[in-house]
Amino acid sequence: MEKVYTYDTTLRDGSQAEGVNFSLEDKLRIAQKLDEFGIDYIEGGWPYANPKDNLFFQKIKKIKFSHAKPVAFGSTRKPGKRVKEDRQIEALIKTGVPAITIFGKSWDLHVTDALKTSLDENLEMVYESVEFLKKYVEEVIFDAEHFFDGFNSNPDYAMAVIDSAVRGGADWVVLCDTNGGKLPHEIYEITQKVRERFPDTKIGIHAHNDSETAVANSLMAVLAGARQVHGTINGIGERTGNANLCSIIPNLQLKLGYEVIPPENMKRLTELARFVAELSNMPLPRNMPYVGESAFAHKGGVHASAVMKKSMTYEHIDPELVGNKRKITVSDLAGRSNLLYKLREFGIEVDEKSPELLKLVEKIKELENEGYHFEAAEASLELLCKRHFGLVKDYFDFDAYRVLIAKRRDDDLPTSEATVRLGVEGVDEHTAALGNGPVSALDRALRKALEEFYPTLKEMQLIDYKVRIINESAGTSAKVRVLIESGDERRKWGTVGVSENVIEASWIALRDAIIYKLMKDEEEAVS
Repeated sequence: MEKVYTYDTTLRDGSQAEGVNFSLEDKLRIAQKLDEFGIDYIEGGWPYANPKDNLFFQKIKKIKFSHAKPVAFGSTRKPGKRVKEDRQIEALIKTGVPAITIFGKSWDLHVTDALKTSLDENLEMVYESVEFLKKYVEEVIFDAEHFFDGFNSNPDYAMAVIDSAVRGGADWVVLCDTNGGKLPHEIYEITQKVRERFPDTKIGIHAHNDSETAVANSLMAVLAGARQVHGTINGIGERTGNANLCSIIPNLQLKLGYEVIPPENMKRLTELARFVAELSNMPLPRNMPYVGESAFAHKGGVHASAVMKKSMTYEHIDPELVGNKRKITVSDLAGRSNLLYKLREFGIEVDEKSPELLKLVEKIKELENEGYHFEAAEASLELLCKRHFGLVKDYFDFDAYRVLIAKRRDDDLPTSEATVRLGVEGVDEHTAALGNGPVSALDRALRKALEEFYPTLKEMQLIDYKVRIINESAGTSAKVRVLIESGDERRKWGTVGVSENVIEASWIALRDAIIYKLMKDEEEAVS
């Protein structure tokens, strides 16, 4: 297996994504996670650009990486300035990291219009900067910025920029599709020409995703001879993002047979993707290949039936190879195979020819037709199935609820009050509670009535609340679907309620959320 080196720029290029703002602690935690996963190079930031990156490189000295090389990022010297007098070059050296990456212009348009200098001066900037840094650091990586655009504009000059970096002693020359506008066949052809021109030079690829081809472009560059691939976890980055390492790594290792990370670490890919998504506050798209929650989800009855017989019928790899898992969803498109799979997950064994199974399939389809949506509310689905087979006990006897909303002229916000009447084990409870909204008040009143009997409800919290209009054409008489995500110290779960009345829909979802919590606590206590 030939080695392809991974170069992660999540902490630098990824942090330039709109809405991402890593704290110093975030950056340190992500760097350690990347090292544990087996990334070869971790680009920590631009030490001259901001104080946070300076602190990062100070802190990183105290962390012993087991595998990765931390990398500082910067640019070539400025036009008209001696390299040893350039403060940002000096800042790179002071980091004390074993590898430094500098970028330089390889598109003549950028040299003349952005840098406002001559083409010859730019070549000297590249050569002198690389040569100077090689005196102080173990490894110098040169990013040829806008290389593919530059090659199309002036191929001789783009090659001359590469030549300057090579003569200066660059250990790697990385070809950058900085605008993200190139297509896979162009990347392959141009990378191949560079490989032929510089057969003894180690080449890398740095792709952006503006044409949604960054992953494909990176793979094509490797096939053309590149052996270092730049990217970010989950593809975060400026504009539409960078090449997604969560797709590139398994494609290279599992599909193309290259050695990228230690094989035993591949099962941690999904965990890494979700970790970075959490710290970056960028939710992981459900349909993201390999690591998304829906990457191996099967909704259609034909698909589910086939996958349960032989997984390769509708799965390109075993989900467990990347730490993900198969998911069979139940909806109006589902058949008996989907439901049988889910019932087994819930610990219910039923014969596939059972009349009760067919009744349950029809019931679910009817509810979905009314507006229920069980894919995002598996707790409600589990309760529905277990109720159908008589496996959910009555934790309380509901009598009535009432919600009042009052607003006085001088108040900034209206006041919400809810009352709930119910019985538990023969004891009647009548409670009231205030909330910052009607659903909040109803939630507090219900818990207040039940916590004396079920103390573990104090652990439970409402995490998310979403309302969707189902039949928009009905105007204010439209049905609404309420999705609630709840959680405790051990798990998260989703419930759903549907009604023409948003309070009633919320009540259904809230009630199921609490009953699910009580049911699971009881099941765990028994097991």
